[in-house]
Amino acid sequence: MISLRHSLGKIRLPLGFSFAAVAAGIKVSGRPDLALAEAGHSATAAALFTQNRVAAAPVEVGRAALLSTGGRVRAVVVNSGNANCATGRAGIQACERVCREAGKLFGVPAAQVFPSSTGIIGVRLPAEKIRAKLPELFATRSPSQRGVLAFAHAIMTTDTRPKLASVRFRTASKEVTVLGIAKGAGMIHPQLATMLVYLFTDVSATPRELRPLLREACGDSLNCMSIDGDTSTNDTVLLLASGASGARVRDVRTRKKLSAALSAVCQSLAEQIVSDGEGVQHVIRLFVEQARSREEALLVARTIAHSALVKTAWAGADPNWGRILAAVGRCGVPIDPSRVQIFIGSQKVCRNGIACTCNERQAHRTLAQPVCDVRVQIGRGQHSVRFLTTDLTAEYVRINADYST
Repeated sequence: MISLRHSLGKIRLPLGFSFAAVAAGIKVSGRPDLALAEAGHSATAAALFTQNRVAAAPVEVGRAALLSTGGRVRAVVVNSGNANCATGRAGIQACERVCREAGKLFGVPAAQVFPSSTGIIGVRLPAEKIRAKLPELFATRSPSQRGVLAFAHAIMTTDTRPKLASVRFRTASKEVTVLGIAKGAGMIHPQLATMLVYLFTDVSATPRELRPLLREACGDSLNCMSIDGDTSTNDTVLLLASGASGARVRDVRTRKKLSAALSAVCQSLAEQIVSDGEGVQHVIRLFVEQARSREEALLVARTIAHSALVKTAWAGADPNWGRILAAVGRCGVPIDPSRVQIFIGSQKVCRNGIACTCNERQAHRTLAQPVCDVRVQIGRGQHSVRFLTTDLTAEYVRINADYST
């Protein structure tokens, strides 16, 4: 697997949160598969969920819980190895039982326990295994880096490494921290949210104040990436604010700094997810420029990024720009081909919709790098988008051909 560089420094912990993880026997491997994040006092929350009409039980339960509590969360319980999706009413009831049992341990209503699941679809959730391990999870929680790393490892499925990022900033006399933990390597095509992403901060904010900050942070990062074009049934992005730092988001300077910190953390997590994609050999930073709107640029980017022919060309470092041009032409935007320009790295390979003189060997060498920039100008306006995507390799097929067996 490949890595993109990150400059966020060591992992920093926001005040007011504790973490833990245990092995509950959900994964056949016996590895940790049950994780907990606790807010010492109920945190305020905002969340984004999958737009897939087939939504997992924890998505349904978690969404309803946030509505009933007005956006208050005391604890997050995450299991990996089982998505608890397409499990009917029994799946909802199993999820609710886990939340009730966890709520008893923390002395709060079940609705203040936020559930998440990830893993195989259509298999009954072994709620009894989870409930049996909740006391151990509760007893071992700690506000430590070790706890954070345990949480990050326990939520992994086909991931090869945990995904974490953090930022700390000062506002007035207060110090504020933002921590992000994510999992995801396949079934990646976000629609408002992506995979499982948990954001923690010790700023003081209402749920109403957090919602636009979360949407803004995800807009150009977690929602501008795709590995395979499949929107998961369990996608969740949850933002929790403990208020333990004493800094208030209502302060304009604090809000601006928090917005920048959330965006930086989400961008780092997006890069880590894409670079750890299943079977990925090449990360493509796709720039679509000169669109009439951001939505138009996104439509073009997603069409290119989801083309099997384009992605397999990238896997072979083949500078076959014709496949990119063909994808642009079928994206649904009324493109004038004679205005389209395509660049691989710094080199123009297509001018005004036709071939131009270029160094094909150089283009091949550029695409052969672990990270490559591809730029497409469609000549319609002033809007642009940066979209992270990948190649499509035989290893991706191998991983997903026998995922459930």
